[in-house]
Amino acid sequence: MRFLFKTSYAQELGLFRDNVQRNWYVALFAALLVLPRVVPDYVGDISLVFIYGLCGLSLMVLAGYTGLVSLGHAAFLGVGAYAHVYFVHDLGLPWIVSAALACVLTAAAGVLVGLPALRMTGVYLTIATLAFALIIQEVFSRWDRVTGGLKGKPVDKPVLFGVSFAHDVAFYFLCLAFLIGALWLTANLLKSPTGRAWVAIRDSEIAAQSMGVNLALYKTMAFAYSAALMGLAGALFAHKIGFLAPDIFSVLLSIQLLLMVVVGGLGSLHGAVYGAVFVAILPVLISQARDSVPAWQGLDRFVKQPGLEPGLFGLILVLFILFEPLGIYGRWQKIKIYFSLFPLYKRATFRRQKTYMRSERLR
Repeated sequence: MRFLFKTSYAQELGLFRDNVQRNWYVALFAALLVLPRVVPDYVGDISLVFIYGLCGLSLMVLAGYTGLVSLGHAAFLGVGAYAHVYFVHDLGLPWIVSAALACVLTAAAGVLVGLPALRMTGVYLTIATLAFALIIQEVFSRWDRVTGGLKGKPVDKPVLFGVSFAHDVAFYFLCLAFLIGALWLTANLLKSPTGRAWVAIRDSEIAAQSMGVNLALYKTMAFAYSAALMGLAGALFAHKIGFLAPDIFSVLLSIQLLLMVVVGGLGSLHGAVYGAVFVAILPVLISQARDSVPAWQGLDRFVKQPGLEPGLFGLILVLFILFEPLGIYGRWQKIKIYFSLFPLYKRATFRRQKTYMRSERLR
């Protein structure tokens, strides 16, 4: 087991814990560069994982680091997608400018949602964001001039600075570049006073306010930044699916996004990526299971029911909350600690202890 001795504040603010961790990330980046040559048939699916990673990172900032649960992030994804397509196709703006304007517009929508929700917490905030998602979906269905309404709207392949990213490999690297940039920006932001204020609000709003944290300001900033990341993901998501329709950005998609961060591990940037991999792979596994189930006593008809997928999402969410609340990343941390301490590992290492000093008791 290695012990890290920090001798300066610069070590605490660094992106990597030590040189070993930095080398592992360099090796991972090199592997991602050669991955399209290793598995060329799955490049499109991996691009979707990167887009889901942006979505998970967006919701992780809000739910994992600020403690604000949202069921309306599919609406932010739709706002970013439709806005980007409108700016590119209808107004003829450059791709980068359109993506930036989509992020700004989605951040403004996040502020509009965040301001009324400042006095809400817990299930009331969740209901408010759910209502926002339903309203936005109705807007997508009826605003024919911008969204195409129920007929939908086709999306062309992205073109940046005269270079076409129509090929799956080119789009793969585009999504990878934006995911790495968003991770770098978010990691730096979380180490800044703004990120520390978000964590303080998550742990205890009363304690954070007593230390001078402006709850209204930082909650609004969290909503705006989270929505801006979702708007960027929406711009890439529009090119990935190639056709926009209002029913894509449904409540089920919001549940999938929430499932992503809970299963991946709340309060961890790694958890956002792990959850993205899980959510992207799960529908593929469900479809393969449907095809492989034999016609035995009507079991195949049960497996092929249309409501099976949302039911499985809900079941997995409940099971993770009950048996592994720290998510996939938390389980990975436990495995690493187990092998680093073996054979001196104790079963009660991660057992929850009673706490007797809670600021929340005053609520």
